[in-house]
Amino acid sequence: MFKRNKNQDIVVAPEGSFRDIWRALIKNKRAVIGLIFIVVLVFVAIFADKIAPFGMTEQNLSNALQHPNKTHLLGTDALGRDVLSRILYGARVSVTIGISAVIISLFFGGIFGLLAGYYGGKVDTVIMRFTDVLLSIPSILLAIAIVASFGPSLMNLILAIGIGGIPSYTRIVRSAVMSVREKQFIEAAHAIGLSNTSIMIKHIVPNVLSPVIVQATMGVASAILSAAGLGFIGLGIEASVAEWGTMLSLGREHIRTHTYLTVYPGLAIMLTILAFNLLGDGIRDAIDPKMRD
Repeated sequence: MFKRNKNQDIVVAPEGSFRDIWRALIKNKRAVIGLIFIVVLVFVAIFADKIAPFGMTEQNLSNALQHPNKTHLLGTDALGRDVLSRILYGARVSVTIGISAVIISLFFGGIFGLLAGYYGGKVDTVIMRFTDVLLSIPSILLAIAIVASFGPSLMNLILAIGIGGIPSYTRIVRSAVMSVREKQFIEAAHAIGLSNTSIMIKHIVPNVLSPVIVQATMGVASAILSAAGLGFIGLGIEASVAEWGTMLSLGREHIRTHTYLTVYPGLAIMLTILAFNLLGDGIRDAIDPKMRD
């Protein structure tokens, strides 16, 4: 599947393989639906201030708890804030949390997994025992402890969720590296005198990206769900900032009379997580030749 680039001492995927993966991906209707939804979500997150009909914190108590109408398409909350506008702004917060948390998890988990899988021995033992300690603590409880200790804020929420995701990436990368390091081209790289750093960066990393990409795609969905859960129990970000989990928490006080306050943020969370999972499944099937039609 992989070949050596003539101009560089690196193992790379042939040009056609990426086209094959893309073709397999776009043939998967569910993955395409997920991809389209994610593209729209990112677009909304970037341009929320231009798309939203009202400001995120704009409130009018005389319009409080209005059911959906022509002016406020999804109604208003107890402070007279437009629900649709806050959901659109909430997309920006959720996307930021999801992507940033995955970057943190992937960066540290990737480094730990790479070192553990490549060197083995005592390095592997130390890293994996540290990973086992993190795994012994449920990720949501670890996130609650971090946020409760340092206070609710966007940065603390990202760090809490990101740290909780490190063990899964460490294990995935370690497993992939251990299967690659025994290949003949790795032995050849050692034979010609390449340093361990060069071998890891140039030869191993490009060959372990497939499972990492799949995990990262689904990891964004998990991070968004964790953020919503923390926001629901009051450990998210400031209540004035639009975040879907916080909107759910505020809306439950009026769930019997104004169900739209919980239905619409809940739908936003559900559809976003579904879209990322559909895309992640599609990428997994496209990368694995055995899963292609």
